[in-house]
Amino acid sequence: MSKKPIILGIESSCDETAAAIITENDLNQPVILSNVVSSQEEIHKEFGGVVPELAARSHLEKIDWIAKKAIKDSGINIKDIDGVAATAGPGLVVCLSVGLSFGKSFANTLNKPFMAINHLEGHALSPKLNSIINYPYLLLLISGGHSQYLIVNGLGNYKRIGTTIDDALGEAFDKTAKLLGIEFPGGPQIEILAEKGDPEKFILPKPILNRGGCNLSFAGLKTAILKISKNIKSDQDKYNIAASFQKTIEEIMRKKTIVAFKEFKMKNESKKNTFVIAGGVAANKKLRKMFEEICDEHNFDAIFPPINLCGDNAAMIGLVGLEKYKSKLFDNLNFPANPRWQLDEKAIFLKGAGIKL
Repeated sequence: MSKKPIILGIESSCDETAAAIITENDLNQPVILSNVVSSQEEIHKEFGGVVPELAARSHLEKIDWIAKKAIKDSGINIKDIDGVAATAGPGLVVCLSVGLSFGKSFANTLNKPFMAINHLEGHALSPKLNSIINYPYLLLLISGGHSQYLIVNGLGNYKRIGTTIDDALGEAFDKTAKLLGIEFPGGPQIEILAEKGDPEKFILPKPILNRGGCNLSFAGLKTAILKISKNIKSDQDKYNIAASFQKTIEEIMRKKTIVAFKEFKMKNESKKNTFVIAGGVAANKKLRKMFEEICDEHNFDAIFPPINLCGDNAAMIGLVGLEKYKSKLFDNLNFPANPRWQLDEKAIFLKGAGIKL
C-alpha cells in the first residue's frame, strides 16, 4: 500500500493564525489530523475592526508555535510531511506575507513541494472535509470580505455568476452589530439578539432585489440601520432591529439564491443538484435553515462545512494543498502574495447596480 500524502496547511490572510495537518484515508477522502486556530479577537476588539499592522505582528509572534503545535497534535514526524500549502490571497497583504513566507521557508527547508492557495478556494472546497461532493456544484461563498455565487466545475475551475456590488454579507452583519453597540466581532451576535426581537418591527430596504440577476447589495440596508439606530432607547429596540435585519437578509438571500438556482440549471443538466454554502456567515443557523428549505423546494442538496470550519482555518487550506499535490500542481517559491486574487480570473469587476467596467 502506497503512503498517503501528508500536507501542512498555513493560513494568515486576516486575523486568524492557523496551521493544520491533512491527509486522506484508503477511500481517498480527506482526513484532518490536526487543526489549530489562534484568534486575535482581543487584540482588535478595542478598535472595532481588524488593524492590519497589529494582525501581522501577531501572526509573526505566533506562526512558528502554531505550526509546531499542529505537527505535534497530529502525531506525525516532521519528516513525514510531503508538501506545504499556504494562503497567498486574497486578504491583507501584510498578513498574507507572514504565512506565505513561513510556508515557503518550511517547504524549502524540508525540500518539499510548495502550493500557493487561494483562500476562497479553501472555503469553496471546505465541505469536502465532511461530505462527498461531485462536480459541478453551485457555491455560495459568504464571509466577512466576500459574497459570491459560483459554479464549481473542478479544482481551479470556477465561473462566477453573482457577487456583491458593495459590502460583503459578513461585513453587513458586523457593521450592523457595531451600530447596535456590540463589540467586534459582533456579526454572530446579531442572530442571538434577533431571537428576542420582533422581525416585523422595521421595514428595511432590499437593494437590487428584483434586478441584477443574482448580484447582491447591502450598502443601502446598512445605511437604513444607521438611521434607525440613532433612535435606540432600550435593549428591546436593539433586539427588534437585529430581528428585522436578520429577516431582511433571509428574504434577500432566498430570492437571489432562487435566481442562482435557475442559472445553474440552465448551464448544468442533472436530476439532483448540489448547493454548497461556505464561509463564516454559513454558520448562521437561521440562514442554514432557510437554505435547506429552498433546496428542498428546488431539488437541490444543501451542503455546509462543519460549524467549526466555516470561519478561516488551515484545514481547508491543507485540503486544497492535498488536491493540488495529487495533481502535481506545485508553485515556485517566488509566488507573490495576491491580496485581490479572484477565484474566477475572468470575472468582470462590478460597480453600482451591477454595471460592468
